[in-house]
Amino acid sequence: MTLVPSHRTYINHLIEKGIIDYYVVSMETQRTWITFTAKNKTEVKKYLLKSPLQKYWDFEIDELFVVDGNQYRLPGVQLN
Repeated sequence: MTLVPSHRTYINHLIEKGIIDYYVVSMETQRTWITFTAKNKTEVKKYLLKSPLQKYWDFEIDELFVVDGNQYRLPGVQLN
């Protein structure tokens, strides 16, 4: 738990730079999902290995084909 603040600082830095799109943690399953904007899997791995928590992680990297959701859509038209 002592590494969490420095890890969050690192994650916030990547979010602010537009490298991380989503960072989600489940306390129930102790699992994390991170959506990156990167050129390839090697670049993503480099970012993950720089985290203070990296020695505790067993991770998989998957290239996404489609990412969709409300935040990617135009707002609905509202007539006055």
